[in-house]
Amino acid sequence: MCGIAGGVHTAGAEPLSESVLRQMTGVLSHRGPDDEGFYFDEKGGAALGHRRLSIIDLAGGHQPLSNEDGTVWTVLNGEIYNYRELQDRLKASGHTLRTNTDTEVIVHLYEEYGAGLVQHLRGMFAIAVWDTRKKRLLLLRDRLGQKPLVYRATSTHLYFASELKALLQVPGAPRTLNPRAVDAYLTYQYVPHPECILQEYRKLPPGHQAMWEDGRLTVEPYWQPPCEAAAAPAWLAGSGEWSADQWKSKLRETLTESVRLRMRSDVPLGAFLSGGVDSTIISGLMQELSERPVLTFSIGFPVKSFDERAFARQAAEHLGTEHHELVVEPQALDVLPRLIWQYDEPFADSSAIPTMALSELTRGHVTVALSGDGGDELFAGYDRYQAVQLAAQFDRLPGVMRRMLAARLWQKIPGSVNQRSIIRRGKRFLAALGEEPQRRYLNWVSTFSRETRDSLYTEGFRESLGGADSADFLLRAYGGCSSRDLVTRTTVADMLTYLPCDILTKVDLASMSCGLECRSPFLDHHVAELAVAMPLERKLRGRKGKRILLETFADLLPESIQQRPKMGFGVPLGDWFRGELRPMLEETLLSSRALQRGLFNPAAVRRLIDEHQQQRWDHSYRLWALICLELWQQMFLDPATPPAAPPVPSVAL
Repeated sequence: MCGIAGGVHTAGAEPLSESVLRQMTGVLSHRGPDDEGFYFDEKGGAALGHRRLSIIDLAGGHQPLSNEDGTVWTVLNGEIYNYRELQDRLKASGHTLRTNTDTEVIVHLYEEYGAGLVQHLRGMFAIAVWDTRKKRLLLLRDRLGQKPLVYRATSTHLYFASELKALLQVPGAPRTLNPRAVDAYLTYQYVPHPECILQEYRKLPPGHQAMWEDGRLTVEPYWQPPCEAAAAPAWLAGSGEWSADQWKSKLRETLTESVRLRMRSDVPLGAFLSGGVDSTIISGLMQELSERPVLTFSIGFPVKSFDERAFARQAAEHLGTEHHELVVEPQALDVLPRLIWQYDEPFADSSAIPTMALSELTRGHVTVALSGDGGDELFAGYDRYQAVQLAAQFDRLPGVMRRMLAARLWQKIPGSVNQRSIIRRGKRFLAALGEEPQRRYLNWVSTFSRETRDSLYTEGFRESLGGADSADFLLRAYGGCSSRDLVTRTTVADMLTYLPCDILTKVDLASMSCGLECRSPFLDHHVAELAVAMPLERKLRGRKGKRILLETFADLLPESIQQRPKMGFGVPLGDWFRGELRPMLEETLLSSRALQRGLFNPAAVRRLIDEHQQQRWDHSYRLWALICLELWQQMFLDPATPPAAPPVPSVAL
């Protein structure tokens, strides 16, 4: 895991200076505390910078790194897990490798295949390759979006980095709020790619490559989930005729191989273990492949509904791991400044807080941790997929019955303030039945619905959106899987949207905040391709998702974990806003500074606060999103210069 930054420019334009590049990599030091390196091609107009977290070939893995004659240079953030197999192939083709690092295979693969090199990589990565002869810069991001890559292109320059804060160190870097990104953020609780919270900046989407040559930038995809049988890779040929046992056998084989590859490390490694199905399977496969007890880690909270330690202990005892746990009670006022700085953009998934705490606990023992991320999206693990399936059955009812079920009458039934109560969830389900399926799903997963956003915005801000519809991001993701059933299409849409933009962004920035590398075996693209090709009935039957995981890995899963309900990995926001965060709600959201921005109607914000404090409605997630947005603006927009470090010393979680 590392941090990368750099830039290229056209002939006659001002080059990226060494001092500025050092500033860019300096703010990424948390991603790579072990080493730094720089390369400048003064004739060609390129500069590459790198911060290293040493994992493979500790002595020989310095970056930037070149081929034998120095005509191809690269920097890598991430890991190429199949590098040993690639080394053997490259040596057989006559290439000379001077190190044992995974990074070196990139420059030689570029010599062999050009931009097609990415098709040979299994890993998580953000890569920059500079070709000195063609004056070409190639940027690559891994298929599932585990590693971030942000850039800004002008008519004369292209700047890139692992994090937005690094790009803001370039002199004259613009800092203008992007209204469309704000609207999307309040919809999804994150800013979706390729948008960025600031105008003129972009995120390279997962599975995409960008090429800068002769002052022109082109961005195009190199990988898509194989939704259609015709698009399935060769190794999945004939899968349409596989039996249940064949699917289970192939899953066990593929996921075990993925774990084996991710256990390649020259530094200590362990695993996150929540006691859920996914993390228990990954920890169990690690233990099967290890000659000694695997180190596993979990955290717990004093609030019982947020505490998974008992399940984690059961899993650790069943698997025979060496388990470590910590009880934490994060203080929101201490955590928030660091959280806002670390995440670059407004980010409203509150589980980032416990993820940072878990990462810090784990980093005290190991440098690499495997996780179970991706299991829910790939194998239909979220409860909402059951709602999608049920709603699809309602869609087949006669129109008069559908209209009766979707009638506003049902919304008048009294219910608990708890948004997770059966009555509240039932009312929300019924209210969306009259909508088109994809927009119905968006309504269920949105932080602010279209209606609530419209009531929140000032007229001026609403006009600045220019008619943009934040729903387009999710609707496009549905579009590439048109022939499959609605639940499968929804899981693929989540894999292309929620997974990279929320889950993987959260884990990358939280783990990198303390120099921990987090590897996710479920996100090997072979595992993802297998899951996408799999018939829905193998994953979701009745009211139970992840069926094939439970059946295939039953030997690794204690009975209590197989039957346990899913528990969110979050913090008690509702209590915070009626407790320690209560004073800052009005001080932050209704301050003259916030209101002068012209984004939100004061009366609408006041209504959200009052309804929450009076326990008439649980607006905790909406209030959290608004606070994170306002504090981000105070940190990144209001100062004369952008922050190069957290505004206050880091406080232990």
